[in-house]
Amino acid sequence: MKKTILIFSHCMELGGVERSLLGLLDSIDYNYYGVDLCLMRHSGELMPYLNPKANLLPEIPQYASLAVPMASLIRSGQFGILCGRLQGKLAAQRFDKQHPCDKPSVTALTYSHNYTLHSMPQVSDKTYDLAIGFLTPHRFARERVKATKYAAWIHTDYTALSFDRATEIAMWNKYDAICGVSEQVSKGFQTTFPELAGKVQTIENILPKELIYKQADEPQNDMPSDGSAAILSVGRFCDAKNFDNVPDICRRLVADGLDVKWYLIGYGGYEPLIRQKIAEAGMQDRVIILGKKNNPYPYMRTCDLYVQPSRYEGKAVTVREAQLLGKPVVITNYATSGSQLEDGVDGVIVPMDNAGCAAGIAVLLRDPARMQQLSENCQKRDYTNSAEVEKIYALMED
Repeated sequence: MKKTILIFSHCMELGGVERSLLGLLDSIDYNYYGVDLCLMRHSGELMPYLNPKANLLPEIPQYASLAVPMASLIRSGQFGILCGRLQGKLAAQRFDKQHPCDKPSVTALTYSHNYTLHSMPQVSDKTYDLAIGFLTPHRFARERVKATKYAAWIHTDYTALSFDRATEIAMWNKYDAICGVSEQVSKGFQTTFPELAGKVQTIENILPKELIYKQADEPQNDMPSDGSAAILSVGRFCDAKNFDNVPDICRRLVADGLDVKWYLIGYGGYEPLIRQKIAEAGMQDRVIILGKKNNPYPYMRTCDLYVQPSRYEGKAVTVREAQLLGKPVVITNYATSGSQLEDGVDGVIVPMDNAGCAAGIAVLLRDPARMQQLSENCQKRDYTNSAEVEKIYALMED
């Protein structure tokens, strides 16, 4: 008889976490495991790439309503969820005011889920061997799914966040396993919540290799070969990715005599700030926002250098994708950078500050032989992590 797994996640919009979910679904042996996938919203550019062997459960209106404007909830008569979201928002504002911190806060998101939980129905009538909370809200995967074992995936560095510790502890304690996507993510979580250390293990992101290779062969017309060194960064336009500092880093490279163009693929709330920084740095012809791309891989294959200038990460899927395509990679020395690549072997780690970052990139761009060696080293390695699925199977055996 097949073991059964329920995977709970947000939606399939463009993002590294969503792409790693594709890889996980493709790696499962469906001869022995049955998988139900619950997405809060059936939306996003990556929906067509879901493995058809996984059973996509029908969208549940209550869960989908968490992403719509509150005014829409009034029109649809979902007053319980509306009240919960309002209560959560106000409670989070009070908490953040009482506990000021210069780190990004996830309290509003956590409280929104806590205060709307009472309005959320059971996801399914089944009882699963394993329920996986693949992405927030982890509380729903634990409280609205019946399962023998529960596992939550951690995709971010908790040492870089501000949160309500008591609320987080209460939720994580209900999980049997907490799975960090890198050793550094796992260690950061254990440092933050030492009382939960016994539940923590590492299960790396699994990449959909065949899809990446296939899509990388598609044409692109936005990165012309004009003699400039083409630098590429891919990710959401948000605080974590640090793209707002790219214009100043690029300005320093140009001032150092390098002919570069830096392309940004992504979308998000920081786009106006990034555009403002581009204008302030006078980099309108050097930093090019390509926007949202359903398929970033032709751009990765075309670029000369892939750079992830993040402030913090769990484990950047895009870095692994660029390495899979044999590109030289530069990342900043965020807290989890050591588990992202082997410095000097399959990538380079540079300082976080703009001057240091620019200097590190400049040294590499002026050394074509070293860039070629990095590329060759990447081509010799397996970045798919397909064997990690065995750890997921083991969660059901403990």
